[in-house]
Amino acid sequence: MTDAVTKAAEVLKEHRSSIDRLDAILVYTLGERFKHTQAVGKLKAEHELPASDPTREATQIARLEDLANRADLDPEFAKKFLNFIIEEVIHHHKQHQS
Repeated sequence: MTDAVTKAAEVLKEHRSSIDRLDAILVYTLGERFKHTQAVGKLKAEHELPASDPTREATQIARLEDLANRADLDPEFAKKFLNFIIEEVIHHHKQHQS
């Protein structure tokens, strides 16, 4: 291999290593987040509160879009990601109510 190709392979390896660490952070962060949303779901079920809170959800989506813009992340991607998480959380909350 040429020096340029060897250097590119080293840089690629460094990027992938960082990506792997970030993936682990995402998984652990989501795990921690869902522990809290599970507790919220149980609390809502105990007090007969609705599983969904559209006002809170809209506020969170707007907040995440702002964060995404500041982080130089596509806000539409961030919005889709949060909507997916919210749908999953509501699904879990409804299970607690059953």
